[in-house]
Amino acid sequence: MSSKTRTVLAAGVLAAALGLGATAQASAGAPRSVSGKPSDDITRIADFYGTYIDAVLDEDSGNLGKALRSHYLTPAFQKELAAWEDRAHADGVLRAQNVPLAWKVTDAGTVRNHTEAVVTLTWSRGSTTKLVVDMTRDSHRIFHIGEKGAGRN
Repeated sequence: MSSKTRTVLAAGVLAAALGLGATAQASAGAPRSVSGKPSDDITRIADFYGTYIDAVLDEDSGNLGKALRSHYLTPAFQKELAAWEDRAHADGVLRAQNVPLAWKVTDAGTVRNHTEAVVTLTWSRGSTTKLVVDMTRDSHRIFHIGEKGAGRN
């Protein structure tokens, strides 16, 4: 098993252990419960964003973030994202130069052969950015990330 495969598997185990991929809600004093399934595109997008944000926040070298991109993004979109990052001098997954304080993934429906989600990133002082994220239904890989209302990049 390659180190890249081990890194991606470790990230998946970490995501599952942390319960990424679904909204965790509980009333005061009640235990939290989180669920998800790998065949569900919204769960996969949430897993990616939760793990990616943790990786960017925790890691200086960026190896885990790169491995996650390689696993969750189509090869063509990885190239497109790199070009966007060169132009914008920002992280293309987050569309920002810093790391959000919180994230939420909302199902925006299925269009033809892909699932669309809105990812809401919450920054300091409660400001938010909404991203549209598209994932293919067959390969379960992300092929587009863009700011909501900004059109295709």
